[in-house]
Amino acid sequence: MDILSLAIGIFLVLETLNICILYFYPHSRMGNGVGVFKAYAAAHPDPATHALINYLVNWVAGTKLIFVALLVVILATGSDTTRQLTVIALILSILSFFWRLFPAIRKMDAAGWLEPPGYARTLGMMIAGFIGGLMLALVLFVVFNGGA
Repeated sequence: MDILSLAIGIFLVLETLNICILYFYPHSRMGNGVGVFKAYAAAHPDPATHALINYLVNWVAGTKLIFVALLVVILATGSDTTRQLTVIALILSILSFFWRLFPAIRKMDAAGWLEPPGYARTLGMMIAGFIGGLMLALVLFVVFNGGA
């Protein structure tokens, strides 16, 4: 197994765990669980808001499931070039977190709407770590395999 396949595989496993959390334990504070948002618990008494939040959580899980399925196909059938382009696409798509989601979660954290406090920083560092890991795998693959 080459370094790109390993990196994609690790990402695939982590996202699969996130999907399970979203579908079966959305109240969790682990992974992509929405239990860190104080508004999640506060929405339970309002059936319309609670239903909307559950719909959106399941929509995110379903979207992640599409990506996981595509990554499985890429790992099973993709060439070196396809895996390189896949890692580049993952890096670029994960970077989009810092465009819209990170500013929003930082504001929520500053307003005291998240538990534990400082969650935005932790999440930002974790996402940056994923990007760094994927970039490292790509560089190592290019250096040791001469690219595709």
